[in-house]
Amino acid sequence: MQRYFINEEKANVESNIMVTGDDVHHITRVLRMQPGSKIVCCTSDGFEALCEIVEFTNDQVNCSVLEWMTVNRELPVSITIASGLPKGDKLEWIIQKGTELGASSFIPFNAARSIVKLEPKKVGKKVERWEKIAKEASEQSYRNLIPTVSEPSSFDSLLKNSNSYDVKIVAYEESAKQGEKKNLVQAFDQLNDGASLLAVFGPEGGLTEQEVKKLEEQGFYICSFGPRILRTETAPLYLLSAVSYYFELLR
Repeated sequence: MQRYFINEEKANVESNIMVTGDDVHHITRVLRMQPGSKIVCCTSDGFEALCEIVEFTNDQVNCSVLEWMTVNRELPVSITIASGLPKGDKLEWIIQKGTELGASSFIPFNAARSIVKLEPKKVGKKVERWEKIAKEASEQSYRNLIPTVSEPSSFDSLLKNSNSYDVKIVAYEESAKQGEKKNLVQAFDQLNDGASLLAVFGPEGGLTEQEVKKLEEQGFYICSFGPRILRTETAPLYLLSAVSYYFELLR
């Protein structure tokens, strides 16, 4: 059943829900739904309602709430993916697939080896596109929540803001080359349900030794993801898959 996210919290919803924005076009023009059609509406705080379309106007779809559903499809822990800005559309890939795999938020940052340097006037449109990708991926994968996507930050800002997370890791290819195997599991062992994990990944050229040293000084676990060297767009997906296995499938 088609799903749509609304900006209201459940506490502010009575018997009706209004779907607005681009979703109106999707409902009326793409899917050509009619009054009586049923959809699922997801509130901004993660609740789902089975709804029936009552009527259309030019800019909104009026829906009646039939029942609230109590299905939670979010990971037990909150995972933030911090990616050194990569080339091309790789960040879009990370956001789309990372959303499907359960990431809670994404933080692009300017790493020392990032080739891409976004012009300030283009940042707003880029973030808007990234947010749209996260929203559509959330609908497709039946997420309860849409991950947040931040504006690109500096490495120093990332370091400063890392103090708000319960556990922090950095993927470092030199650790993989040296055969390190234990740190990722040790980091997972520090997490309880509801805890937050910040995972930092470098751009195509990887993180510099100086960047890794600063992260380590801030309490980051330096982790390898096995003996193979993963691309910048692959490593976050490996991590999210490992989190799902460790915190969902093993229980």
